[in-house]
Amino acid sequence: MIQIRHSGDRGQVQLDWLDSRHTFSFGQYYDPNHINFATLRVINEDHIQPRGGFKTHSHQDMEIITYVLSGTLEHKDSLGNGSVIRPGEVQRMTAGTGIYHSEFNGSENQPVHLLQIWIIPNEKGLPPSYEQKAFSEAEQWGKLQLLGSPDGRKGSVTIHQDVELYGAKLTTEEHHIDYTIKPGRVAWIQIARGSVILGDRSLDQGDGVAITPPADEPYIIQLTGTSDPAEILLFDLALPSVSTN
Repeated sequence: MIQIRHSGDRGQVQLDWLDSRHTFSFGQYYDPNHINFATLRVINEDHIQPRGGFKTHSHQDMEIITYVLSGTLEHKDSLGNGSVIRPGEVQRMTAGTGIYHSEFNGSENQPVHLLQIWIIPNEKGLPPSYEQKAFSEAEQWGKLQLLGSPDGRKGSVTIHQDVELYGAKLTTEEHHIDYTIKPGRVAWIQIARGSVILGDRSLDQGDGVAITPPADEPYIIQLTGTSDPAEILLFDLALPSVSTN
């Protein structure tokens, strides 16, 4: 029901400008036991050195979410978008029928730390599109804030899949978050930084947790802060009707 993907067990790619940790199989890293979780396909934790970045490359039929933890990331794409992504902002790019983009750390001295997230869309061949929104940090202290959803409600970015993405910050042991996973759904929790307690389990930066409750009843999880301030992402996902492998 609860399976922890420890930070140190992830795949790793190291270049002179990049240190990337892969929660799921990606590129040259392949683990048949960690291909995806429901429609969640990629969580890469990237540290990009100053003046480093991903040159222009293509994607197709994927929802790509960029979540910057520190530093700034410059984005350009074939739709004509050019932007800078900062902490507190969420970028969603629908690759659809095909899109080219680049991601670059334009700073001369500051690394950028980010999570790159891919979600398998609910249909292929969508028109490529782009969205970037800023979220109030105050709305995440000790509580979940909706960052992404299928209908873009509450100011969230629109994800073309039956998934809700939440962010939260737990900065003291007094912060508690209770969340109910509805019947027929699953959840993934990613510890972006810091440490939290899930029930009676300790989780640290880079850890991920797959939660698969019994299909016929709601399941309540409780997250508690620690003395090590934490930032988390919670994905509430529908089980896909067919395999996504």
